[in-house]
Amino acid sequence: MASSYLAPTRGQGGLHQQGYARNRDEGFAVQTGHTSYHHQSAAIPVHSARSSIKSTSKRQATQKSLGDKVRRTIYICDIDQQVTEEQLANLFQECGRVVDCRVCGDPNSAMRFAFIEFLEESAAKIALTRNGTVLGTYPLRVLPSKTAIVPVNNQYLPRTEEERELCGRTVYAANIDKKVDRTDVQAFFETLCGPVSKIRLLGDYHHPTRIAFVEFTNAESARAALNCSGALLGSTPVRVSPSKTPVRPDPRHDDTPVPRRSLC
Repeated sequence: MASSYLAPTRGQGGLHQQGYARNRDEGFAVQTGHTSYHHQSAAIPVHSARSSIKSTSKRQATQKSLGDKVRRTIYICDIDQQVTEEQLANLFQECGRVVDCRVCGDPNSAMRFAFIEFLEESAAKIALTRNGTVLGTYPLRVLPSKTAIVPVNNQYLPRTEEERELCGRTVYAANIDKKVDRTDVQAFFETLCGPVSKIRLLGDYHHPTRIAFVEFTNAESARAALNCSGALLGSTPVRVSPSKTPVRPDPRHDDTPVPRRSLC
């Protein structure tokens, strides 16, 4: 009997909130190194050698843990724009317990891609047999993932029903031109989707692109915003995904939108 889907315990973010896991072409690689130690007791203090060995062991343990997560994760592409994260997770929970599901916008396609992490590696192998399953309008492409889902600090996840409702009205936008400011981002989303109630733009000129969390006054506008992936915001195509985190008050940021008359 299929286990029930549990809400993901990790989410996307950027800078202080981690960015969403990238697709296979944009994925990160983990370099495995081997350190050789030569017996030179006269040249290398014992405590230094022990510290190096401990550091190497910790790094190898981290790499092993990450490798385990990758093997428990699948990559899904050609996802219909109308398919929700919950629908996708419900489809694959029949293969085993889903611990995280991340749907992402693709700036180069009208379709979307996703990563699903299972509790067991065997469930991920079963999920690969679902390649070609039609969900929405199109058949899904299901492949082994080359990356793990990047976790977010639990303190940023919704804590109350009210914050979960706010997440339903919030999107995460990435790959934003670094020359774009808050007014530009607000004008972009309000023109295409609807009124914005909060906006937090993060990043600076030290980063090649910026990210933003945009909260709308209603969930319909947030859903419409997901269709904006690939549209140019400044000089780069923006990536838009559902946000797993609400825009919480932060004295370091002014999240108040610009009055609409000022955008004209």
